[in-house]
Amino acid sequence: MGMPIRMLPETLVNRIAAGEVVERPAAAVKELVENALDAGATRIDVVARDGGKSLITVTDDGCGMTADELALAVERHATSKLPSDDLLDIRSLGFRGEALPSIGAVSHLTLTSRARGADSAWSLTVDAGAKGAPQPAALAQGTRIEVRDLFAAVPARLKFLKAARTEYDHIADGLERLAMAHPGVAFTLSDGGRGGLRLSAAQGDLLDARLTRLGALMGRDFQENAVPVRAEREGVALAGWIGLPTLHRPTAKHQHLFVNGRPVRDKLMVGAVRAAYADFLPRDRHPMLALFLDIDPQEVDVNVHPAKAEVRFRDQGLVRGLIVGSLKHALAEAGHRASTTVGLATLGALRPEPDGDSADGAAADRTGAGGFTPSPLPYGNRSHGGGGSGGWGGSYSPAPVPRGLAERSAAFQAPLQTGLPPLQGRLSGFTPAARPPEYRPAPAADSAPLDSHPLGAARAQVHTTYIVAQTREGIVIVDQHAAHERLVYERMKAALLEGGVKRQALLIPELIELDEPSANRLLTRSAELAELGLVIEGFGQGCVMVREVPALLGQSDVKNLIRDLAEELSELGDTLSLKERLEEVCATMACHGSVRAGRTLSIDEMNALLRQMEATPHSGQCNHGRPTYVELKLTDIERLFGRR
Repeated sequence: MGMPIRMLPETLVNRIAAGEVVERPAAAVKELVENALDAGATRIDVVARDGGKSLITVTDDGCGMTADELALAVERHATSKLPSDDLLDIRSLGFRGEALPSIGAVSHLTLTSRARGADSAWSLTVDAGAKGAPQPAALAQGTRIEVRDLFAAVPARLKFLKAARTEYDHIADGLERLAMAHPGVAFTLSDGGRGGLRLSAAQGDLLDARLTRLGALMGRDFQENAVPVRAEREGVALAGWIGLPTLHRPTAKHQHLFVNGRPVRDKLMVGAVRAAYADFLPRDRHPMLALFLDIDPQEVDVNVHPAKAEVRFRDQGLVRGLIVGSLKHALAEAGHRASTTVGLATLGALRPEPDGDSADGAAADRTGAGGFTPSPLPYGNRSHGGGGSGGWGGSYSPAPVPRGLAERSAAFQAPLQTGLPPLQGRLSGFTPAARPPEYRPAPAADSAPLDSHPLGAARAQVHTTYIVAQTREGIVIVDQHAAHERLVYERMKAALLEGGVKRQALLIPELIELDEPSANRLLTRSAELAELGLVIEGFGQGCVMVREVPALLGQSDVKNLIRDLAEELSELGDTLSLKERLEEVCATMACHGSVRAGRTLSIDEMNALLRQMEATPHSGQCNHGRPTYVELKLTDIERLFGRR
């Protein structure tokens, strides 16, 4: 016998809605803060005790509500967010109009508000769904929402909450994302005790204000190593700040994406970011960035996901193209400016350790080179504390850090590109023993004194791996393999665009044995590989014969190159477009064709490498996102030796 269909009581309906909207305290805070932003607040103060379980208060200085509006605000399906009745025309953050009744259904909720221009404030309570009547109250302009004992009415939900600290972290995380989108609004968050998050309203135009706010949240190293993005295409605007590739992290949690001011984790956008950085980062490292996409609400559906984390764009190709194109352009504009954190970390690693047993020693260490504590690795994974001092504790201000290398190099570009014989002829194919000792390449047409170049004059090669060059203001240390790898890669890409890579036939074709799937994978791509200058054919089961290699690669280790390519292709699968695959393959080839660590170079060859780096875009990092050089200013070095 089936049960009769019946209407659910309203309190239950609200609790079900609360389950959708308010899965944890952070969700309640997000809804309330969005309401405050929509009310035009310039200051929002949040308190969350016990991870938000026992008390949440959100106080704002927005437009406030009258007594009648207060009563309406806690009714189901009441909203101020839809100007018409068009569900797709959503121009504000909240829009469900469900948040207040849903929160009120599972807590003790008190709303106090004073409308702009009104001479008194009103207050109203909702206790586990039971609504009271508006009462006169005391409050300056704005609104204060107090949520006590969240989920007391639904103990089952309480059981699923994590420790208070975890819930508080979720609240902080959500608030920080909203704060990124609204740099002109001041925010505070506390757990009722000391400390917490304090963000003052950032001044200046939107782009600058955003960077100030992002620096406060993501750290000073982000602020100093971010490049601006500003682009518009067919009514879709993209703006924000993206970190240089050398400032990378092991997870994507420092990627903040927004659509119309709303934080999202959207697959399409995340994929576009990955594609834009694919040339500069290994697959397991992620850039730091914050991107704000503004689009006509009619062109995007924000209702696909209850938490509105995913969106659906009407024209996906346009959005993807805009993100990939403008990010690649911004990174190219940044030239070969390597991340300042690299130079700082080098200084940190160079500084002698003090005697560990003396307290004074430890104090001296902390205030050593300008008062910063080095992270043991250049890419120390740093959680972003509020203070935004980056990975360097204390008061170090990296004033002397390498900045406008790209700008300084511009002056040298013209003579470099015309007056230099191609590096490939000088480096790729030669072995040191094969030339007479008096060999000296002809002097370059560029007559400027060498140390006036951005990367300076080569002085020595250390451990047959690093080139040490002297600049007017300090020294530069270059990783020869990483640097040449980038040069070969950029040259291969340029050759591809110009209609194919020049090939060099092997005197004796190389036979390489692989497992059968790997061999087949390579052979199905043989036409694409031939475009890149690599000519292969099948030779029995699981065997590949290499007949020609790209001339750029010189005397490379063909066997390992083919094995690496086979592995790359298995990981790539068939999902990527031809162009993206080719770039992956180029990177692998460049790695094998570059001057390896362990090769002895002459001073002239080192200088040729430095001049080519200056003339090559993106040469600040190799294809794996590692820096190709580190610059140390004399002032930094003097500080190491206590001369400053």
